[in-house]
Amino acid sequence: MKRLSVMTFCLVCLASSALAGLQHLLPKPQQVTALDGEAAVVFDEEHTDVVMVGSIPGAYDYELAGFENEAYRLTVSDGRIKIEAVTPTGVVRARQTLAQLAEDEGGRIPACVITDWPAFKLRGFMHDVGRSFISFEELRHEIELYARFKVNVFHFHLTENQAWRFEVKAYPQLTAKSSMTRFAGQYYTQEQCRELDSVAAANGVVIIPEVDMPGHSEAFTRAMGHGMQTDEGVAELKVILGKVAAAFPHSPYIHIGADEQRITYPKFLETMIARVHELGRKVVVWNPIAGVNITKALGVDMTQMWSTAGKAVAGIPNIDCRYNYTNHFDVFGDLAGIYRSTIYYAQRGSAEVAGEISCPWNDRKLATETDIIRQNNTWANTLASAERAWRGGGRQYVEQGGALLPNEGDELDEFRDWEARFLYHKAHCLRDESIPYVRQTNVVWRITDAFPNGGNPTRKFPPETEGLQDSYVYEGSTYGTWVATGAGIYLRHTWGTTVPAHFANPQLNTTAYAWTFVYSPVEQTVGALIEFQNYGRSERDRAPESGNWDRKGSRLWVNDVEVRAPTWRNAGKDITNEVPLRNENFTARDPKQVKLHVGWNKVFLKLPYVAADGVRLNKWLFTFVLVDLATGEAVDNIIYSPDQPTDGIRAVEDELHNKEHAREHTTDDALYDLSGHRLAQIQHPGVYVAGQRKVVVR
Repeated sequence: MKRLSVMTFCLVCLASSALAGLQHLLPKPQQVTALDGEAAVVFDEEHTDVVMVGSIPGAYDYELAGFENEAYRLTVSDGRIKIEAVTPTGVVRARQTLAQLAEDEGGRIPACVITDWPAFKLRGFMHDVGRSFISFEELRHEIELYARFKVNVFHFHLTENQAWRFEVKAYPQLTAKSSMTRFAGQYYTQEQCRELDSVAAANGVVIIPEVDMPGHSEAFTRAMGHGMQTDEGVAELKVILGKVAAAFPHSPYIHIGADEQRITYPKFLETMIARVHELGRKVVVWNPIAGVNITKALGVDMTQMWSTAGKAVAGIPNIDCRYNYTNHFDVFGDLAGIYRSTIYYAQRGSAEVAGEISCPWNDRKLATETDIIRQNNTWANTLASAERAWRGGGRQYVEQGGALLPNEGDELDEFRDWEARFLYHKAHCLRDESIPYVRQTNVVWRITDAFPNGGNPTRKFPPETEGLQDSYVYEGSTYGTWVATGAGIYLRHTWGTTVPAHFANPQLNTTAYAWTFVYSPVEQTVGALIEFQNYGRSERDRAPESGNWDRKGSRLWVNDVEVRAPTWRNAGKDITNEVPLRNENFTARDPKQVKLHVGWNKVFLKLPYVAADGVRLNKWLFTFVLVDLATGEAVDNIIYSPDQPTDGIRAVEDELHNKEHAREHTTDDALYDLSGHRLAQIQHPGVYVAGQRKVVVR
């Protein structure tokens, strides 16, 4: 199907009857004032004035080579739209805000004053097209659409062991089918690269093209008959860098990789840096580089930090990608973690902290580009990261904050607000994108302390034999229970205790339990998104055996009826990087059908943590959320509660049957339990508290 341009797509969105007001802006502007009593203004050039000014009062900015001041002030009043900006890029950002506001029916902009600027000047997304090809049409579409949300960098990872994707007419063997082991014959012409460069520039997006050297270069060696660290290879790379510069004339930076292979050729790195500088561009490298002490004196202009070993280099800007490798992410927990996190410990950008890039390193083979985008949850991850970079802040870095939602407080409120805005755009101008994320902030669990199982995942403990309680006494020890919020809960994170999870010190050979109750006003069949081992798009993990949810023995019951695992298409296989992931992740299979009774329904999970053979990163997590089978979105007429109310809730059915009415409730129109006690409303409409129990009405 032919893609619509962003502007055309915006006009299509105008036909929606839903109001896209100030409350839906993504990212949220720094300062917004609604002007009461004034009519909205039609968004068109006739009603729009652009004024270039010396500064925007109150706006923050810092020097980052190749990136202009993006601050703007937008005033909609007296029948006019006025844009004030310091640079043309600021005007582009203002127009991107106007495009979102114009999603109201008729394209009318509410009267308001918006003063806005980014906390971090670099907010990016990456595609590893060397491993897993993404079509030119898709890349163009994504650049245009991400720009609408002020994502301003596309990191274009063009070369890998599997394939070389950048056309070099002097060396046609680089892009020959015979030189590629994956998506053979697929590459980008120099003309296509120049077109992408022009499209990006028009949308205020910087492309950072990368030719990885000397590592990740098996495709180069196959094509040329010699490696990069040879006299011939060095000479050829100098020619190639010249062609890259010519194909991306607006790109201030060229990325030369340089990681994960020891440099043996004399002055190889210095030679490549000098060549990029000779071309009038600046150099980006990965950080760390094996055996190299990266310093400003080396001539590097910017580093891209990866893994815990990546540390900011003094005196030059650094990009934070340390925990933003989305190929390792689950759909729910990691998204919450990265949104809550600061950017490399900083509240706002500086000469040494440039910003962030969201990176889906798809080492593992997937059948299509849609699978790559969906299984890596790229839209949600990129836009969550980009809002954090635009807004700044975050209470603490992910190494301290972890990958969980808090159960209450400002951080939960902030994420709930982001989630609502993101899901609004998912239903509108992102409605044709492959996005597995659904609402999760209303999903609440009770999780037990972990019982010692001696390495036996089938062993039963009191939650199975004695029923659900707040605490248990087992073999002389007391085991408590704890509340957790979200559709995806890490008990132990992918990176162990480096990124905190539910258990501060998770131990092998233990079993935990989790449960929630789901209130349904009617009998209905819904879908369940279920996952126990998220299969990273980089790991060579063994698939579950037939009949098992994972390789640890996890189990799930709804109303005491066990929910069986899917029929795995790779059952029991060691899935190398070249054996495609099939339906191992819930993002690649249909939801499990679950029948809900009228009233409260019990969801009960058994979660052993034992050595999982064939699995390198032994994550301990679970995913469960109910979705509408027709739309794929979260079921909106149910309530999740970690404790089944014993007294019931009066008029819950009426509230759930009228979602919009429930959202409009004020504290004077609250729910009451059957004993007449008022359920006090907390900060967000539709969220109530009864004692220590939170009840969410959406």
